[in-house]
Amino acid sequence: MKDHFERHKQPWTSEEIQKLHAFAKKGMTLKAISKALTRSEESIRTRTKLDKIKIAKKR
Repeated sequence: MKDHFERHKQPWTSEEIQKLHAFAKKGMTLKAISKALTRSEESIRTRTKLDKIKIAKKR
């Protein structure tokens, strides 16, 4: 069975927020950012709306 790392309703740390901004600026996709930060895509989508950040769409 595959190990699956899940975090539920964990608060965002300032380090994670900085990384999120940097990844978005680089043009990373939602899925790539999700994997890099080990957070769900929904969590990242919610945070980007709060911070008014645009995420690149996969082409």
